[in-house]
Amino acid sequence: MSTTSLQNQAGKTRPSASRSRQRTVSDARQKLTSSSGTKASYDFELLSEYANTRLSGAWGMPVLIIVLALLALLWVKPLAVAIWSGAVIATHLCVVLTCRQFLNAEKIEFEARRRTTTFIIVESVYGLAWASLAVFPFMNLSPDVFVIQWAILMVGIAANAISSRAIPAATLANSLPAIIAVGATLVLHGGMLSYALAVLAIGGGVFFNYLSRTLHSSALKSIEHRAEKDSLIFELEEAKLMSDEARREAEQANIAKSRFLATMSHELRTPLNAIIGFSEVMKSELLGPMENPQYKDYAGDIHASGEHLLNLINELLDLSRIEAGKYDLSEEAISLVDIGEDCRRMLEIRARAKSIELVADFNDDLPRLWGDERAIRQVCLNLLSNAIKFTPEGGRIIFKIGEGEDSTQIMSVRDNGPGIPESEIATVLSSFGQGSLAAKTAEQGAGLGLPIVQKIMELHQGRFDLFSKLRFGTEAIASFPKSRVMNAMAPVVKKRKLEIYAKS
Repeated sequence: MSTTSLQNQAGKTRPSASRSRQRTVSDARQKLTSSSGTKASYDFELLSEYANTRLSGAWGMPVLIIVLALLALLWVKPLAVAIWSGAVIATHLCVVLTCRQFLNAEKIEFEARRRTTTFIIVESVYGLAWASLAVFPFMNLSPDVFVIQWAILMVGIAANAISSRAIPAATLANSLPAIIAVGATLVLHGGMLSYALAVLAIGGGVFFNYLSRTLHSSALKSIEHRAEKDSLIFELEEAKLMSDEARREAEQANIAKSRFLATMSHELRTPLNAIIGFSEVMKSELLGPMENPQYKDYAGDIHASGEHLLNLINELLDLSRIEAGKYDLSEEAISLVDIGEDCRRMLEIRARAKSIELVADFNDDLPRLWGDERAIRQVCLNLLSNAIKFTPEGGRIIFKIGEGEDSTQIMSVRDNGPGIPESEIATVLSSFGQGSLAAKTAEQGAGLGLPIVQKIMELHQGRFDLFSKLRFGTEAIASFPKSRVMNAMAPVVKKRKLEIYAKS
């Protein structure tokens, strides 16, 4: 791995590691400052849930108390009922006002411990008001009074446990005074019924406090999951913004690269044409014979190098135009076999020079193809040139043009060269990519031929496949879709002319 890639990878790792450390420190700090032992940010949501629940029952609880008071009047004297109901409703209003004050206060002024302590204090006063149930038996010692006292206690504990579930300590504060007072009254009175009711009162108080803590844990988990979801959404949005920014930078870099390649290619072609032209004049000795024959060889080398460089520049231009989306196809009805035959004749001399057998297997009955003749000719030349370049002397190349599956047309070039390792096929198909074995056994190239072939085939809605195996050779297949084969097009139906007959 290169130094640049390592630096980029380290640059990407550092922010994520730093962010993770910051999150760990922040979580530890919030746990230390939290009143619930979780996070300070969760305390506000829990207290808000408590306050909203209490406010939602602001009128429901007084109605319940009045109904219970009317029921108690059947056995208890009105004075005792009035003392109890008045005290409970008054302290309930204090709880409601405290909750409303909390919700109307600014969040900046929020202090979890102070607010939690305030709520627990008012809930304790509220619990003491409920504890005034203990005066009922003093007004009437009938067993019915003990039963109604116990029933009212259970209803009150249940209602308060549900309303104050977000703060378990508040639930304990509003239920414990009444449980102790009523339980003590029942025990002091004596008798099996009183003892049984006292045990049920204590058991009911324990159950509803346990239920309150269970609901508190569920609410806390819900808040934690919501916070994690919000955090994930934030991180996804942040990652999306970073991805969009990286994509924009990549697009700008790609545009700059394409412009640079196009500009430099045009600038280099002008002097290259002069070099190629003058070297050809010198090599051909049009202006007279050279005294030293070695100069003629040098002129030939200059001419060959110039043509090689010009081909490279043309490939760069084609690639930059394709990537910039400015490679326009000039489409017409063409014969794939005719193009293949022309390319075979052009490269046959080069194959013969390396003692390579170039076998043509063409299907002459193929219908015409709708495509860009120049681009398809470039595909054919690149595939044949690669095969000749990488096939050793005395090798064999099979050049096939025929019909593929589902009425497609294919162009296939198979050689018995050294082959390409399977792990390097993706590299060979990338721009400027070259396989290790191929680079050692063939003349050097820019690695642009196959990428250009692949992109030209994409422009024709076709596909390009490269199959290779070490020591068994390579096969390159360019497939043109059925939609571009002329006989695959729907026939034109001529509409019948409207005929008007004169009425006889």
